[in-house]
Amino acid sequence: MDLSLTGKRALVCGSTQGIGLATAHQLASLGASVTLFARSEDRLRDALAALPASETQAHAQTHSWLAADFSNPDSVRDAITRHLDSAAPYHILVNNTGGPPGGPIADASPEAFLAAFNQHLVNNQILAQALLPGFRSAGYGRIINIISTSVKAPIPGLGVSNTIRGAVASWAKTLAGELAKDNITVNNVLPGFTDTARLESLFRAKADKTGQTYEQVRAAAIAGIPAGRLGLPEEVASAIAFLASPAASYITGVNIPVDGGRTQSL
Repeated sequence: MDLSLTGKRALVCGSTQGIGLATAHQLASLGASVTLFARSEDRLRDALAALPASETQAHAQTHSWLAADFSNPDSVRDAITRHLDSAAPYHILVNNTGGPPGGPIADASPEAFLAAFNQHLVNNQILAQALLPGFRSAGYGRIINIISTSVKAPIPGLGVSNTIRGAVASWAKTLAGELAKDNITVNNVLPGFTDTARLESLFRAKADKTGQTYEQVRAAAIAGIPAGRLGLPEEVASAIAFLASPAASYITGVNIPVDGGRTQSL
């Protein structure tokens, strides 16, 4: 099975922490040159310094970073446009952005939906369009979106997120059909409850709202996972790395949960 990414270039969004950072490490460990893309320049520099790299006579890994505010699509567009003026083409795009705040959908403002739509779907479209010429010229492209199991079963208390994640899934399915003939695949990885800073913040918010302790909220969540534990960012990253590899060339337009069996749907 060919999992090697030697000679490939990957752009990984939200890559200074959690699943995004774990994904950057997985892709680099398989030989890809990785560009980290996030907001904080200080955290990007720290993450870059920790990426694994090797150098062979034929291929030298060259890692880099880009900074932009993903709440502002114009910032994302400007950063990637300037970067591509001098960069070699990419082969892999990992779309990953922090989810919107939790809360009932009936209480969400229209502005909250617009902000989340821009942060997720609009930025995904900007980056895909920017990298597509390089994918086509290389005859190899992988677009992988890190979204949520809510596209299969909405998660209570995440009204805006459920809505926007579903929009991203439909966008990806449509794009997959259009690009398959060019050897470009588009897939979604759906993390379940994964041990990240975002999940901790959601659990703490629920604890504050319900009067439970953080430990009680966490234990109740784990009780609903057949595997009996939270997932690790590295476990989600492994699924992403497989989809980025040559071995996954005939897989496109699918949603793959990585959730320990929690999602109760096919």
